[in-house]
Amino acid sequence: MPDVLGIDTSNYTTSAALLSGGAVTQSKKLLPVKKGELGLRQSDAVFHHVCQLPQVLGVLPLSGAKIAAVGVSDRPRSAEGSYMPCFLAGVSAACAAADALGVPLFRFSHQAGHIAAALYSAGKLELLGREFLAFHVSGGTTEAVLVRPDPGAVFEVRPVARSLDLKAGQAVDRVGGMLGLPFPAGPALEKLAQRSRARFSVRPVLKGADCSLSGIENQCAAMKARGRPKEDVAAFCLQSLLAALDGMAGALLLRFGGLPLVFAGGVASDGILRRALEEKYGAFFAAPEYSADNAAGIAVLAAVKGGIAA
Repeated sequence: MPDVLGIDTSNYTTSAALLSGGAVTQSKKLLPVKKGELGLRQSDAVFHHVCQLPQVLGVLPLSGAKIAAVGVSDRPRSAEGSYMPCFLAGVSAACAAADALGVPLFRFSHQAGHIAAALYSAGKLELLGREFLAFHVSGGTTEAVLVRPDPGAVFEVRPVARSLDLKAGQAVDRVGGMLGLPFPAGPALEKLAQRSRARFSVRPVLKGADCSLSGIENQCAAMKARGRPKEDVAAFCLQSLLAALDGMAGALLLRFGGLPLVFAGGVASDGILRRALEEKYGAFFAAPEYSADNAAGIAVLAAVKGGIAA
């Protein structure tokens, strides 16, 4: 059976994946962020991707692989004008690989890759043939999209809700930073929150199905200044994000009816959010390794686009 190579060079992770016989082998490496900093300049991200791509690709079992197609993410979101220089590193490597192998190259957005990775991980690739609602919850994006089949691009997306200010991942990383947690702060913040017994009654700030998350950072800073335990501050942050996502999902289901809900993106790997939203809505989530930035979804999309069994 033919194999498919996927490459994704997001703002914080160099990723590659080989889809072979319906199974994905992943390889990825976080970009180095200095202690105390909450991100990278794009020029630094491009440099680190160029340095890390050979290492990441070298881990994959490419020797003997029968690669029939290459997929790559070339932009952050499936929206006109979406652009970020860090994806150029992946596009360059993917173009070179496809040309050398004489196979087709398929380009997708990073967002589309996240959605496809969630479907693959959840065993729900059949949803590619119908409408569903997908939440992309990460450091750079917090929005919900209506997903519809599209023969030309596998699927098309239409944004239907978003954060009007801070993104969920930014809130997590900023609160994590004030609590002295390493970047990216998601896993450490969840562990800290799990040690809290505090339960907060949070009223999300919603405008229709859109949300506002900027108040979370300020409220967490005020809690910390009052001497509230770090565990409670972490718990408040995640419970506030949960309230916002819950409110958005409820509003969208009223608008669009009982469409399936899919959650993708790094913040969606948080177990506190996942358990609550799975229980309430029957939502589909990726396993953590397919929620964080990865190239698995890109490989799956390239296989579907190329008529190769995924």
